[in-house]
Amino acid sequence: MPDAKNPPLTAADFDPEVLRLFDQYVHGGIDRRGFLDRAARHAVAGGTTAAALLAALSPDFARAQKVAPTDARLKTESVEIASPQGYGKVRAYVVRPAQAAGPLPVVLVAHENRGLNPHIEDIARRLALENFIAVAPDALTPLGGYPGNEDQARERFGQLDAAKTREDFVAAANWARGGSAGVSGGNGRLGAIGFCWGGGAVNMLATRVPELVAGVPFYGPPPPALDQVKNIKAQLLLVFAENDERINAAWPPYEAALKEAGVRYEAFKYAGTQHGFNNDTTPRFDATAAGQAWGRALALFNRTLRT
Repeated sequence: MPDAKNPPLTAADFDPEVLRLFDQYVHGGIDRRGFLDRAARHAVAGGTTAAALLAALSPDFARAQKVAPTDARLKTESVEIASPQGYGKVRAYVVRPAQAAGPLPVVLVAHENRGLNPHIEDIARRLALENFIAVAPDALTPLGGYPGNEDQARERFGQLDAAKTREDFVAAANWARGGSAGVSGGNGRLGAIGFCWGGGAVNMLATRVPELVAGVPFYGPPPPALDQVKNIKAQLLLVFAENDERINAAWPPYEAALKEAGVRYEAFKYAGTQHGFNNDTTPRFDATAAGQAWGRALALFNRTLRT
């Protein structure tokens, strides 16, 4: 366990090429063997092994957990949401303050490309402690849900029908808006936050759900069709990492479409950061940048969803 004598590793402890290879690995560009083979020469130079590098870069959910699932300040439940245009149904983790005083705004939490893992559940609980109702769908529902293993989760995620998965998240967003067939206790105002694949989901939802009031995509790809950007009514706060060529390359045309459509948005690129810098379960985590980005996200939600 990291301690004062052995602090957690950071991105600075790894060769930039190893970080690039890891990004390819977690997004399906190369498989596990491809990472190990290509990282081997950097491992030897650093006096370790490629397998040790991969282990060091992989999530440590227990160490990073900030809010326990059993926290008495919160009420949690698992729900099934009908998704007739998608896979038929999608499960979601719903978290709310145990002692809510009146209706609360709702924030949909969109996960990375591994489904609803413990880190994203923890993000939902963090939001609930900020006095929101958090709704976190699991895209892996039709394949049994998050399997408890990141490699298996990535493999299963690649088996999903992307169009059906988008419909599942549209259904989840519409359910999260509340009403007679939706989440209870909401004030009717919906926000969304997502990370990596989930950032792309937020961008997509903004074009598909006109009732979305605010969206915060962290290092996510643009919507599937830029000609649909004109449909966006939400205010957007777009978060980017400096060292994230894959995502950043798609930003200029997306920004041009946002400007042309007159969408209200702010975009921030955090210096020196890696893709995934908000994820405090891995060494790519950057505490300063993550704290700033999280604070800006909460400020947007508080300003737009509580009115």
